[in-house]
Amino acid sequence: MKSYTVLKEEDILHRQEDDVTRVSTVLSISRVAASILLRHYNWSISKVHDAWFADEDAVRKSVGLLDKQVVQLSNARELTCGICFDTFPCDKIISAACGHPFCNTCWSGYISTTINDGPGCLMLRCPDPSCQASVGQDMINLLAPGGDKDKYSRYLLRSYIEDNRKTKWCPAPGCEYAIDFAAGSGSFDVSCLCSHNFCWNCVEEAHRPVDCGTVTKWILKNSAESENMNWILANSKPCPKCKRPIEKNQGLCIGAWSDHGERTGGFYACNRYEAAKQEGAYDESERRREMAKNSLERYTHYYERWASNQSSRQKALADLHQMQTVHLEKLSDIHCTPESQLKFITEAWLQIVECRRVLKWTYAYGFYLHEHEQAKRQFFEYLQGEAESGLERLHQCAEKELQQFIAADGPSKEFDEFRTKLAGLTSVTKNYFENLVRALENGLADVDSHGACSKTTSSKNAVVSKGKGSKGKGGKTGGSSKNGDD
Repeated sequence: MKSYTVLKEEDILHRQEDDVTRVSTVLSISRVAASILLRHYNWSISKVHDAWFADEDAVRKSVGLLDKQVVQLSNARELTCGICFDTFPCDKIISAACGHPFCNTCWSGYISTTINDGPGCLMLRCPDPSCQASVGQDMINLLAPGGDKDKYSRYLLRSYIEDNRKTKWCPAPGCEYAIDFAAGSGSFDVSCLCSHNFCWNCVEEAHRPVDCGTVTKWILKNSAESENMNWILANSKPCPKCKRPIEKNQGLCIGAWSDHGERTGGFYACNRYEAAKQEGAYDESERRREMAKNSLERYTHYYERWASNQSSRQKALADLHQMQTVHLEKLSDIHCTPESQLKFITEAWLQIVECRRVLKWTYAYGFYLHEHEQAKRQFFEYLQGEAESGLERLHQCAEKELQQFIAADGPSKEFDEFRTKLAGLTSVTKNYFENLVRALENGLADVDSHGACSKTTSSKNAVVSKGKGSKGKGGKTGGSSKNGDD
């Protein structure tokens, strides 16, 4: 059962109206006043009720809901506007609940300016500097120009989602759906109607089984300039004069050019570097460069595989779309099979897309797995390898083996065998990745300090002894070992 609900614009408006109605009914106040209260308390009905029944007068004062006028207007035929100080007939003067008089033109300009300044217009107060009376949507609808009314309505709609802790907008570009999330559920992964998958907690793309902290560190590392500096440190030396980094794939003595010649081994083959290295002069600097180079190589290893699986996932999404829009209909015609009976192909591609996403993030997990935790690292790499092998077999079958049936001239007896094979690979691959996800979410807790290393190593040796041509059997071994650990 899903732990969230995707909300369209009409759903949001309906919920918003229902909340306003509930508060208005319970507190016996106008809908405009109820809307002002809800905005002030971030659309939390319980908070409105608690505050109101605890101290109604204090709530009215803080929110600006006055129960009586501050200014008593005279019975004169004309009144003076408090902004432009011109006199107007009484029917051209309008006041908020406080009673401060302002002309229609000044009200309209004041409201329009505030709306164009941004969402702060939702907390609009009386123009009089000494007054805190709220200005509700009824006056906005009465006095604001048409375009500004629409802006105000959009701000009001967006505030219902953005000020509410249980709701968020889908972060996909151009998407106008919102998500209502049920607190306390196990997974933060959300799938919007626009097909974008994201994490409710950090609003990055869905990254299960990796936690949000790891994802944040990984994304920051990928975008940081620190990796460029590591490369420069590992592969260059500063010029002794201008201090610019110089790259050279052999030793650099960084001495002046004029000091070189035949006696130093030539202009391009200086032997001073080797002599100094043998004397230990460069030991510390070389050690630092070697460490930086190793660090960079390790990061590159994980990043390349992370990026590769991201690219593979994007291609799989494109292939899935083409399958759904073009190839399924063609296969249905060629093999005289209803499209409803070809769902196994779509399910295989959906599994491939999901597995590529999971596999991508396992490389970020592996990068931050401590080097000294050898038992956990071996177990992680074993589970990752089994899952990756299963995924490659499934991807190969769905991408390559399916082509012969798409290009066929008529029905083929082998198609039923292909159906069984692809459905089986989909199921097996799903099990591999469920084991992998479960293990990583548990922090590889199945690994104990005494027997895990030998247990995992023996499992890996058993798989290796069967050879690369028997990965299916190796997968079964890994599966049974995992289940036994559970």
